[in-house]
Amino acid sequence: MKELKELKEPKEPKELRGLRRLKGLNRLLSSAEPDRRRLRDGALATLVPVAACSVALAGLTTWVGAGRAGSPARIQVTEGMVLLPSAGVPDTAAFFRIANEGGSADALVGVTASGLSGEVTLSRHLMREGNAASRSQVDSVSVGAGDTLAMAPSSVDLTVPVPTQTWRTGDLVPFTLEFRRSGRVKVLAVVVRPGTVSFP
Repeated sequence: MKELKELKEPKEPKELRGLRRLKGLNRLLSSAEPDRRRLRDGALATLVPVAACSVALAGLTTWVGAGRAGSPARIQVTEGMVLLPSAGVPDTAAFFRIANEGGSADALVGVTASGLSGEVTLSRHLMREGNAASRSQVDSVSVGAGDTLAMAPSSVDLTVPVPTQTWRTGDLVPFTLEFRRSGRVKVLAVVVRPGTVSFP
């Protein structure tokens, strides 16, 4: 019986046991190599969007810090002038300096004034060859964020019908300029004689 037992359970030599352990360890290490590769690829795939978001966040932080993010248009209207109408002429022109100190664009969409024989319109002038000019009515005039619009006879101005009562040089004429985002802005324009003012 004792001999049979020894036959059934032969003792494994130490070297063979060590070799088996080594083969198992190699199998374990070779199966871990693809896991490492997957981890590295996954980390790189995550790193790219995180880096892009960080750059975008830094840019937005700078923009907000400069006071530009989400700030509305802030319209300032100054230097209002209206030309004294010449006898027999049905209309004249008015000019304003419009500054947008805000972070959003706005647009002048309409103008009103009381005591006139008709409606005030926005006009754009185009200079052509031979010192000829043409004028066309426009629906709106854009004023970009941080920009200034200086109305002039050679660009944009207001076509103003003659008043029902006579204007004199130095009179103040009340105008209401309506902006798409900023709403209505009331301002005065001084009546000036043509040829006595210069434009940019």
